[in-house]
Amino acid sequence: MDKKPLPHPVVAIIPVVVLIGFLSIAITLFGSDSLSGGSQIALLMGMAVCVSISMSVYRVPWRTFEKQIKATLGEVSITLVILLCVGMLAGSWMISGIVPTLIYYGVQIMSPQFFLVSACIICALISVLSGSSWTTIATIGVALLGIGHALGVSEAWTAGAIISGAYFGDKMSPLSDTTILASSATGTDLFVHIQYMVYTTVPTFLITVTIFFMAGLGSNAATEVQVGEYTEGLYNTFTISLWTLLVPLLTAVLIARRVPSLIVLFASSIMAGFMALILQPHILTEISSSGSLIKGLAITFYGATAVETGNASLNELVSTSGMAGMLNTIWLIICAMCFGASMVASRMIESITGVIVRFVRSRVSLVSSTVGTGIFLNITTGDQFISIVLNADIYKEVFKKEGYESRLLSRTTEDAATVTSVLIPWNTCGMTQSTVLGVPTLTYLPYCFFNLLSPLMSIIIAAIGWKIRKVPSDKQLSTIHIPDKQ
Repeated sequence: MDKKPLPHPVVAIIPVVVLIGFLSIAITLFGSDSLSGGSQIALLMGMAVCVSISMSVYRVPWRTFEKQIKATLGEVSITLVILLCVGMLAGSWMISGIVPTLIYYGVQIMSPQFFLVSACIICALISVLSGSSWTTIATIGVALLGIGHALGVSEAWTAGAIISGAYFGDKMSPLSDTTILASSATGTDLFVHIQYMVYTTVPTFLITVTIFFMAGLGSNAATEVQVGEYTEGLYNTFTISLWTLLVPLLTAVLIARRVPSLIVLFASSIMAGFMALILQPHILTEISSSGSLIKGLAITFYGATAVETGNASLNELVSTSGMAGMLNTIWLIICAMCFGASMVASRMIESITGVIVRFVRSRVSLVSSTVGTGIFLNITTGDQFISIVLNADIYKEVFKKEGYESRLLSRTTEDAATVTSVLIPWNTCGMTQSTVLGVPTLTYLPYCFFNLLSPLMSIIIAAIGWKIRKVPSDKQLSTIHIPDKQ
């Protein structure tokens, strides 16, 4: 891309202000439904302002924006297909009886007092093994949300526990794409990067599980009648069988063999579909309304399903939306990517972050700026992968110039860009997890303690200086006198 004039920071911030303004209007007018169209319009309006200023004032040609938009959308194309598979999996796992079976036995085994801390730890372990927060939340996360619902635990608290655990694994797993990306983008060895994250991530996770443990002790337990209504409704509606758990087991085998996420999600959906044909033909017949099992299965994969259980709240819990339920998410991601691409093509992001870099005066201000930029990029670009790469590009030379190891940059980038993406409604992660769990982003946000505390912990550790050291620059090394051996 040809280098164009760098916009003034005051001008560069205008599209962001416009975006925030329109998002505020959308949320005020539409509430939780703003993500069904209002937020997309806000993103396109922000993009329009960015493009208009750049073309009229800085003479940036439209082909520059077009080229960047094509490149950006190309980078997230696989993500969009994964989202369709996530919708397919969510529908098939529910209708096949996998999630109902997990809920049926889970509510009888798990205690309401220890549910939140258990959910957080379970999701953390699965995410570390799978390397994917998305897969973890779309599978066991959905089941845990149902168990929490049956136990009378707030869905906001449950979603917070699920997301906190899942993103711990997303950071610490050597199989995680964000972990690999952060290490490679900063030129840091993968396992050096993971080992260095221990100093900020483990304390944050310990604080998080402590909060969930204390919150669980103070929660009001569900009555036996409430739990009984759920188990009876599930038992009378679905064929509850441990055979359904073969699908999660085989899915775990695929994950352990490091099969790509897209293949795992699709294969798991197909296996669940076969399980539905064998164990839940009566449900598929009800869904198809014509007696055709294949039609019922197809609707389960792509469309909305509603199963009558005799309990209104349970009906809502077992309803699914399939691939069609992901279309709003995909629409939002496309609009977010267009806005982010326009900010990159116009060099407005570069202008804004350049101002931030100028204020770096110490180790704490350097780490704080990196954290702030990572969060800002998540807001403006709408994608954690773009945020990680841009954050690394912006600060790589700054860290090197100040004499700090690349592992400090890679860790700080993950502490900010990776974990905060799920807290932003129009970010790919925020919209995806909100859709999968059926809980609005702003509803679960206050309870995602791991995600909220990680950036703060990164700054606190920088202030303490724990395990942070400077490395000699090439110039300093050249002045070191090494005595000759006698």
